[in-house]
Amino acid sequence: MEGANHSMVSEFVFLGLTNSWEIQLFLFVFSSILYMASMMGNALIMLTVTSDPHLHSPMYFLLANLSFLDLGASSVASPKMLYDLFRKHKVISFNGCITQIFFIHFIGGVEVVVLLAMAFDRYVAICKPLYYLTIMNPRMCISFLVAAWMTGIIHSTVQLAFVVNLPFCGPNVFDSFYCDLPQFIKLACTDTYQLESMVMANSGFIIVGSFFIVIISYIVIILTVQKHSSAGSSKALSTLSAHITVVVLSFGPFIFVYTWPSPPITLDKYLAIFDAVLTPFLNPVIYTFRNQEMKLAMKRVCRQLVTYRKIS
Repeated sequence: MEGANHSMVSEFVFLGLTNSWEIQLFLFVFSSILYMASMMGNALIMLTVTSDPHLHSPMYFLLANLSFLDLGASSVASPKMLYDLFRKHKVISFNGCITQIFFIHFIGGVEVVVLLAMAFDRYVAICKPLYYLTIMNPRMCISFLVAAWMTGIIHSTVQLAFVVNLPFCGPNVFDSFYCDLPQFIKLACTDTYQLESMVMANSGFIIVGSFFIVIISYIVIILTVQKHSSAGSSKALSTLSAHITVVVLSFGPFIFVYTWPSPPITLDKYLAIFDAVLTPFLNPVIYTFRNQEMKLAMKRVCRQLVTYRKIS
C-alpha cells in the first residue's frame, strides 16, 4: 500500500473531552473566554511593542514574536474544539488532521528556539551588560528568528514525511479533541513500533534538551545576579521569574506527552487543553503583570487608541 490515496480512511472521529453536558458547558464558557482573552492579549502585546519606541529592544522583539506564535498556537486546535463540544459526531478530514499535526509541531519547534533566544538575551543582558548592544544587534535577532522558523519547518516536515504515507484501513477514532502524532501513528494498520519510538525520541530529545539548556542558562544568570545587591539585580530577578514561569508552562505539557510512553488518557486530554488554551493566555498575563515597562507602554497605546477613536 502506498500513500494516503490507498487508505480506506478519509476522516477521523474525535471522542472529545467528556459526555457530561454540564462539564461541556463549563469547558465551552471557560475555553471561549480564555481563547478570546489570549487572542486580544497577545495581539495587544504585538501592537504595543511595534508602536512604542521605548520597547524597540531585542527582549521585546522576541516577546512580540512569542506572542505571534501564541496567536497561532491558540488557533490550531481551540476553535475546532469549541465547535465540536456540543456535536455528537466530531470529525476531521484526513487532510485536516495532517494540517493540524503540521502546525502543532511547526509552531512548537519555532517556539522552542524563540524561548532559547530569550534565555540567551537575558544571559547577555545580565552577565555581559557592557557587550549587550554589540551582541544582541538587529542582525543577531533576525538570525534567531530565521533559525527558529527553519527549525519549525524542518522538525514538522521531517516527522510528517515518515507518517503521511502510512496505510489507514481500520479504526479511525481519536480519544482526544485534536490530532497529534502519537495517536495518529497508532491508528495505522501496520507495525509502527519503530516509527513511534523515532517520533517520541525526536520530539522528546528536542523538548527535553532545549528545556535543560534554558534552565541551566537561567541558573547561571541567577548565580551571577546573587553576587550583586543593587536595585538592578532585583529587577533582573523579577524579569527572570516571568521568563522561567513561561518556559515551564510552555515545555511542561510537551515533556509529559512525549516522554511518558503511555500517559493516562484523561490526564493527557486536560494537559492538551492547558497547552492549547491556558498557556497562550498566561504568557501575556505573566509578561504584562510582571513587567512595569510593558504595563506603562500598554497604557500609552490604549490612550492613543481611545484618542484616535474620539477624533474619528
